[in-house]
Amino acid sequence: MTTESHTQIANFIWSICNLLRGPYKRNEYRKVILPLTVLRRFDCILESTKPEVLAEHAKIKTKGENIIRHRLSQITGVPFYNLSKLTIGAPTKDSGLNGVLDDPNNLAPSLNSYINGFSPNVRGIMERFKFGEQIAYMAEKDLLYLVIKEFAKIDLSPERVDEMQMGYVFEELIRIGAEQSNEEAGEHFTPREVIKLMVNLLLSPEKDLARSHVVKTIYDPTCGTGGMLSVAEHYIKKLNSEAQPKLFGQDWNDEAWAVCKSDMLIKGEEANNIILGDTFTKDGFDRDGEGNKWKFDYMLANPPFGVEWKQQKKYIDNEHDSLGFSGRFGAGTPRVNDGALLFLQHMIDKMRAPKDGGSRIAIVFNGSPLFTGDAGGGESEIRRWIIENDWLEAIVALPEQLFYNTGISTYLWVLTNRKEKERKGKVQLIDARQFWVQMEKSLGNKRRRIGDPDDKEKDPDHIGDLSRIFGTFTDGETRVFKEKHPITKDLGDRERVVSKVFDNEDFGYHKITVERPLRLSFQASAERIELLEDNTTFKNLASSKKKDPEKRQAEIEAGQRRQQEIRELLIAFGEVTKEKLFKDRKEFLLALRDLDKKRGVRLSAPELKAVLAALGERDETAEICTKRDGEPEPDTDLRDTEMVPLKESIHDYFKREVLPHVADAWIDEDKTKIGYEIPLNRHFYQYEPPRELEVISADIKALETDILKLLKEVTA
Repeated sequence: MTTESHTQIANFIWSICNLLRGPYKRNEYRKVILPLTVLRRFDCILESTKPEVLAEHAKIKTKGENIIRHRLSQITGVPFYNLSKLTIGAPTKDSGLNGVLDDPNNLAPSLNSYINGFSPNVRGIMERFKFGEQIAYMAEKDLLYLVIKEFAKIDLSPERVDEMQMGYVFEELIRIGAEQSNEEAGEHFTPREVIKLMVNLLLSPEKDLARSHVVKTIYDPTCGTGGMLSVAEHYIKKLNSEAQPKLFGQDWNDEAWAVCKSDMLIKGEEANNIILGDTFTKDGFDRDGEGNKWKFDYMLANPPFGVEWKQQKKYIDNEHDSLGFSGRFGAGTPRVNDGALLFLQHMIDKMRAPKDGGSRIAIVFNGSPLFTGDAGGGESEIRRWIIENDWLEAIVALPEQLFYNTGISTYLWVLTNRKEKERKGKVQLIDARQFWVQMEKSLGNKRRRIGDPDDKEKDPDHIGDLSRIFGTFTDGETRVFKEKHPITKDLGDRERVVSKVFDNEDFGYHKITVERPLRLSFQASAERIELLEDNTTFKNLASSKKKDPEKRQAEIEAGQRRQQEIRELLIAFGEVTKEKLFKDRKEFLLALRDLDKKRGVRLSAPELKAVLAALGERDETAEICTKRDGEPEPDTDLRDTEMVPLKESIHDYFKREVLPHVADAWIDEDKTKIGYEIPLNRHFYQYEPPRELEVISADIKALETDILKLLKEVTA
C-alpha cells in the first residue's frame, strides 16, 4: 500500500467529522475519531477468530483468569480478545454474531456492552480515551448511529492495512487532530522521515544486530503514540527477522498513551511496557522487579520544545539536591522554562555501563540546549558533564519547517558511552539544513521533508546520504546544492561543508572576569554636597519605623538634626580646603577626618560611605583607590568578561587581547568559570559576498517590469 493510500484512509476517517459539526467543536473531533479507529482496528483483527473464542470461553469460563487469558490469546494470535457476541462491522452469516447496528434503538447500550466484552487491557485503553462519555453525548445528539455506520464501512483488517501502515494512519489522524486543536510547538509530532534518520544514525554503527535471535531493548521516555519505537523495531526486524527487539515507553498524555498501547497490543508486543505517567515525577522504569536500575540498549526521544517544568520543579530539585549523581539530575537543572535537557539526563541515567555493552541515544532538540546558559549555569554545566564524559558523538542540524506545528530550527543529538576508537574525544557536527525537498502540499508548518526514496520514488536519498556522512566521520566533507535567491533567480550550484569534526575541548571555554581599578576624585563643592540629599542612607537618617507617634516624631527630628550636622561639616570642609579637588581618596579621607574630630561630628561608617558616594566622581587622572591590604579596588562599572578557549592559556590570551587596550586591567581569578557551548551555526557559516550593484539593479528593473505587466492585466 502506498503512502497516498495511508493518507486516503486517514482522510476518509477524518471526513466522518462532518457528521460531528455543531455538537462538537473542531478541536474536539479527535475525542471520537481516535478511539473509534482503535476500536475498529481491534474489531477487524478479532473478527475471524471470534466464534472460536466464544466457543472456547464457554468451556473454560470457570477456570482462573490467567488460564482464560492465555488460552484465548492463543486463539486470537494477539494478547487481547472480546467475549461479546456483537461486532462493529457486519457479521458473516454463519458466525452466530450480531452487529451493534442491528438494533439502532439500543445502540449506546450495545456499544458499551461490546466494549466491556474486551479483555481488561483493552478496556483500560478505552477508559483512558474516556470514550464512554462520547458514546453518551453522541447518543444524546442523535449522532451515534450515523458515526458508527460510517466506521463499520472501513476495512482495517491486517490483510489490508499492516502494522507499519496502520502506524502511518494513526500518525496522520493525530497530526490533523493536533492542527485542529492548535497545539503549541512543544506538543508537535515527529515526522516519520525524521524518526527514520534518527534510527539510522542510532543503529547503523551496530555490528551485532544481525546476530541470530539478538535481544535489544529500546526506550522512549516521551513515547507519545509510539512512532519512534515502531520505526526502530521495524529497522531491526528488517535487518534480522529473528531479532527480538523489546519496546519500552512512557507518556503522561492519556490519549497518546492509549494509541501507543493499542499499537503494541495489535503488534503482539508486551503492552505493559508502555507506562502512563509523568516521566520526571513517576519514573515508570526506575527499578525492575529485582530492585536494579532499569538500563536500555537504545533510547530515542523528541521531548517537548520550550515547555516549562515548574509543575515538577519541587520534585526535580529535591532529587538533584538529595541524590546528586546517584539520581538522574546530578549535573544540574536548566532554566524552568525549558526542560529538554532534563529528559536527556534522564536517558543518560538509563545507559548500560560500557562493560555491559553500553548504550546509544538519539534525541531531538531545538537550538536552546546548544548554547543557552552562562558558564557555571545549569545548561552549561549539563553540556560540560556530557562532553567531558565523552558521551556526545554527533549533532545534526536539521532543515527548518520539518515539523507539523513548528517551523523552528531543530537539531538531532547522538550520544553513546562506547564510542569507536576514532571517535573518542571527538564530536562530529553535520549540517543537514540543505537536505530537503519541498512538500507537494503544506501540512500545517511542515512545508519540507527529508528525501526518502522508500516513501517517494523520485526523492533524493537524503537519509542514506546523511547516514553515510555520519558513518565516514570526515572533517570537511562537502556536498553541492542548488540554491535559490528568495526573491529573484537561481544562484546555481554551491559547494558547502556538511561535516566537521572537533575535539571535545573545542566547545569549552574559561569565562574570565577582567577588572579595572577604581579611580575617584573628591571635592566638597556646593554641587556635590547637593547630591547627598538623594542618597538613600542620608535620607533614611530622618525617617522612623516606630509605631508610637511621639517617639516616631522625636526620632525624625533627631535625624534631621544629624543631617544638618553633616551638611555643616561638609560646607565647612569645602571652605577650609577652598573646594580643593582631591585626586587621592586616602588624602581626602585624612583631611575630612581631622575636621570631623575637631567638630565632634563623628561620622559613622554608613554616613561616611554616603559622603564618599556624593562627593566622589570617576576620574581617569585620579590615583587608584586601594583596599586596606593595598590591593587596587575594582571599578564595578568597568568590569568586563572574556571567553577564552579551553585549549588556550588564559594569561597568554589576556596579554594579547586585553592588556594592549587597558594596561591597568587584571583577572579576578576567583571568578573564573568553565563553560561549554556548541555554536553550530557559527562553525558552518560561509561568507557570501554581496552581488554586484549592476546585477541587483537589473533584478529590480525586471521585477518592476513584471509588476507593471500584472497591474495592466488587473486593470485591463
